[in-house]
Amino acid sequence: MRNYQDMVYSTAVRLIGNETQAEDIAQEVFIKAHEHFENLRASPSAGGWLKTVATNLSINHIQRYKKRWSFFSDLVHKDDEGGEKEVEFAAPDTFFAGVDSSERREWVERALEKLPEHQRVPLVLYHFEDMPYEDIAKKTRVSLSKVKTDILRGREALAKILGRSGSSHEKFAT
Repeated sequence: MRNYQDMVYSTAVRLIGNETQAEDIAQEVFIKAHEHFENLRASPSAGGWLKTVATNLSINHIQRYKKRWSFFSDLVHKDDEGGEKEVEFAAPDTFFAGVDSSERREWVERALEKLPEHQRVPLVLYHFEDMPYEDIAKKTRVSLSKVKTDILRGREALAKILGRSGSSHEKFAT
């Protein structure tokens, strides 16, 4: 448990965006692990199993308690030529200059918490869990175009949040 508790918790908190609920999810994951202890004890894939369970329980929690998504989030974001707008989620080379990786990670984690759930979840699954769009659509039970749109808008919102908070390397206000 000690070896995997940080990974399980961080997976849940990234998806749910609420530390208290993520703690509950992490506890539930380890209860399930205890139930399957004989199979997991010497398994080299125990970490992957725990991460998958944490992801699935987090998504199930969100789906159970989510608010209705705005009609407007279903609209496709088009550019002037009628194609989907592409957003590069790359900070300028100087943005993180002089910032260590733990501080950079803290900025991103706090910025993720500020995103609405329907943007945060697919963004985390895509960028942190390396899940393809199609799998995200199946797991979250939404259309492929909605997943792409929410990831696109999530990147835009995340870039704005990071731009506002990191321009002078200030810490986020909590």
